[in-house]
Amino acid sequence: MSSSTKALDPAFQGVGQRLGTEIWRIENFQPVPLPKSEYGKFYMGDSYIVLQTSPGRGGAYLFDIHFWIGKDSSQDEAGTAAVKTVELDAVLGGRAVQHREIQGHESDKFLSYFKPCIIPLEGGVASGFKTPEEEEFESRLYVCRGKRVVRMKQVPFARSSLNHDDVFILDTKDKIYQFNGANSNIQERAKALEVIQFFKEKYHEGKCDVAIVDDGKLEAESDSGEFWILFGGFAPIGKKVISEDDVIPESTPAKLYSITDGQVNIVEGELSKSLLENNKCYLLDCGAQVFIWVGRVTQVEERKAASQAAEEFVTSQNRPKATRITRVIQGYETRSFKSNFDSWPSGSATSGAEEGRGKVAALLKQQGVGVKGMTKGAPVNEEVPPLLEGGGKIEVWRINGSAKTPVPKEDIGKFYSGDCYIVLYTYHSGDKKEDYFLCCWIGKDSIEDDQKMAARLANTMSNALKGRPVQGRIVQGKEPPQFIAIFQPMVVLKGGLSSGYKKILTDKGLNDETYTADGVALIRISGTSVHNNKVAQVDAVAASLNSNECFLLQSGSSIFTWHGNQSTYEQQQLAARVAEFLKPGVALKHAKEGTESSAFWFALGGKQSYTSKKVAQEIVRDPHLFTFSFNKGKFEVEEVHNFSQDDLLTEDMLILDTHAEVFVWVGQSVDSKEKLQVFEIGQKYIDMATSLEGLSPSVPLYKVTEGNEPCFFTTYFSWDFSKATVQGNSFQKKVLLLFGVGHAMELIRWLCDFHAVAEPG
Repeated sequence: MSSSTKALDPAFQGVGQRLGTEIWRIENFQPVPLPKSEYGKFYMGDSYIVLQTSPGRGGAYLFDIHFWIGKDSSQDEAGTAAVKTVELDAVLGGRAVQHREIQGHESDKFLSYFKPCIIPLEGGVASGFKTPEEEEFESRLYVCRGKRVVRMKQVPFARSSLNHDDVFILDTKDKIYQFNGANSNIQERAKALEVIQFFKEKYHEGKCDVAIVDDGKLEAESDSGEFWILFGGFAPIGKKVISEDDVIPESTPAKLYSITDGQVNIVEGELSKSLLENNKCYLLDCGAQVFIWVGRVTQVEERKAASQAAEEFVTSQNRPKATRITRVIQGYETRSFKSNFDSWPSGSATSGAEEGRGKVAALLKQQGVGVKGMTKGAPVNEEVPPLLEGGGKIEVWRINGSAKTPVPKEDIGKFYSGDCYIVLYTYHSGDKKEDYFLCCWIGKDSIEDDQKMAARLANTMSNALKGRPVQGRIVQGKEPPQFIAIFQPMVVLKGGLSSGYKKILTDKGLNDETYTADGVALIRISGTSVHNNKVAQVDAVAASLNSNECFLLQSGSSIFTWHGNQSTYEQQQLAARVAEFLKPGVALKHAKEGTESSAFWFALGGKQSYTSKKVAQEIVRDPHLFTFSFNKGKFEVEEVHNFSQDDLLTEDMLILDTHAEVFVWVGQSVDSKEKLQVFEIGQKYIDMATSLEGLSPSVPLYKVTEGNEPCFFTTYFSWDFSKATVQGNSFQKKVLLLFGVGHAMELIRWLCDFHAVAEPG
């Protein structure tokens, strides 16, 4: 244990050993563990430390430490929380991301741990507060803001607190009311319903009534009438009054400062990762957010001084309360930090061994395997991912000029590297109607015109099927499991048949090496399962061989099957199937490694040394969900933390990046013009993530539409298919799901109005 952790605070004993949330409250300037029954309750007079342990790429644990400062907390308590946060980080190896959280301005990430919301409570440990259970029930009025995480703020129980722009919740002893301002956001209305359900279960034993009141509608004998009586009768409400809490800091171009002996000094020059020295601390000022970057070899005292300097910097600049301060350690920088740089060259502390450790959390979750018991040092073996139902109908077309040519049934599964293809797989998923998997396969040597034509014709096919297919773009060498599995077998051959590809060869004076059934060809067989079999033509030389694999060597009318000494029985069986696929009825000549004939080596141009090194087939999945926007023409993303199916709002498009594939999910209520830009948006994301996160530029890219989600998308969620069948906007769906059809019928007048009128907010 390092010297920085010798005086370990007893409250931090054994922290960070399990996934999830751990919380301490500062009491008498010491951290005291909070009972789990108290999680989500934050008293305004107190300060807290929250540790979130989550699985990272490859299964390594990631740590986020948040210190939350109540608006009535003393400066000394808040300071203690900040200092203890640094000490807790030292216990965890000094690599946690640290966040300062100010009451009322909490980060989305912090709030995502406590869905549907946190509700700050009056009082604190020093004031001898009573628990809510000890208090007599008191009606409370809250303003409720947020589309995915909710920010609740108690406001005075008075008509003057209401306005036309927000959603309010009035919690009374016998009934909970939701008041929707006329200009309020549909998605905030939906989120408020989740809070009401939470209130009903937690504070009313699930037994109170729920009423929805619309701004501007007065019916004396309805819930609306009851609601206004509580405010002394109906009367017009005023406009929203902007308070300090409503001021949203503006993002500004990032500026970098060095921190030396607590002093902040501007660093001149273009923002570059190379400016960051590992023995120093830096401050990156982005306006709305301030980052502290800490070099790997800095000492704990330097880190504490850097945090204090950042606090003083924000104060001296008279920044709004909502300005966030986040501290990152070298090698563990967040995406939002790296996004301020044009690129982020790889080579950080998290690469290498850590990338290859652990488990694929999302797929284990799908299979019902608990994550807790997994050891962090276990090697990554790809679990069998969800595959499309077998027995479907496969149709394949090759692009040739402006047309698509059907591939004969006997050749389905042959792909040429100089060509582009459209694949349509039609199948049945359970009792559902027909589902469609529609992909463009792009050969690595194909011409741009063929690639564009493939995309255009695939879009036409998708439109003809009413937009229902899962639509994908797959690049040679990056074929995903669900694509490989529908072909038995799938073989990638050299060359191409397209007229455009042939013309390019002629124009450049190149030889045509397109595979033919009577030439010399070497075919490599790798992979052991239906979903990861990789069969591809390689250079016909002995150096291409590998002891871990099987190969087919075609020489004129002869075909040899070569079994490496470390190859598997499954590979050997696949080799025989591929030989029958390429040359039906041919008699195989068997050549086990070490027993090859002279004819075998002659066909390869002579015997040469070759490798026995195993080719890694590890696939690391690390799912993250993002919203996106265009700010002054710049493409920006924002992560949806601790995401769930409920975050897929019908009015939105979202990006799911699993590191092994990228999905753009399109809600039913998205504008039709925006739907046309799906693949362009997906490509913008891939370009950005390639630069900042090391994502492969040829990662599979999918368009998935609401209601047509395939199993290899839903596996990253705890998926409830009943939710996918509910029609309407976000608010209508939430009413039906939370309160059932009976209650929804009582609210039918609101639902009808929402159908008839476009969302105002």
